[in-house]
Amino acid sequence: MGKLSVVGIGPGNYENMTFAADLALQQCQVIVGYHVYVDLVRERYPDKEFLTTPMTRETERCRMALEEARRGKDVAMICSGDSGIYGMAALLYELRGESGEPEIRVIPGLTSACSGAALLGAPLTHDFAVISLSDRLTPWEKICRRLRAAAEADLSIALYNPASRGRPDHLRRACDVLLEILPADRCCAVARNIGREGEERRYYTLGQLHDAEVDMFCTVFIGNEMTRMIGGRMVTPRGYRDV
Repeated sequence: MGKLSVVGIGPGNYENMTFAADLALQQCQVIVGYHVYVDLVRERYPDKEFLTTPMTRETERCRMALEEARRGKDVAMICSGDSGIYGMAALLYELRGESGEPEIRVIPGLTSACSGAALLGAPLTHDFAVISLSDRLTPWEKICRRLRAAAEADLSIALYNPASRGRPDHLRRACDVLLEILPADRCCAVARNIGREGEERRYYTLGQLHDAEVDMFCTVFIGNEMTRMIGGRMVTPRGYRDV
């Protein structure tokens, strides 16, 4: 029986991959993942066997990884960012069930809330919420409740999956919800292609964010009432200067 590691590879560049993630990929025999993520690591680990599936085929992908491990191979299932934050770790545990085999190891990675925040400045220094705008697995009504709750609690917010070809207006709809509670001049930003070619950062007010162009490679940040621009960067003070 082989071992199965669920590996968060971070935003995509080797410099932001953890030592543990790199070691897991060096030691495995098979790398399984969404084809876009596999392409990010293929050149660095050329001696591995690569197995891929398209987007929306997550269950098939996880079953494939489990089967390879049951055949005695050491397998790495890769996820962008962190393996447990919108990653495959939970699904692999669900599919394996109560069985203790194959052994599953979860290797954490740098999720885009962290890497995007670093690119933009320091927008998450205080309490924050991470919310996905994808309604493929979560009803839109529940997403709206979570947006309102985060806004009412004055949390900084990181939005994942803000738009795609199938749902191009989800960020605009989310901004409509937030603008019911938050002021239009609230400090916001977008980080795109974090750690990859074409990396960029853009700063907005919440009112401007409503009409911003975004895609699946973007992570969106909405500040709390203390967030402001300092030296051209988005910063959320925690209050250390006042202590």
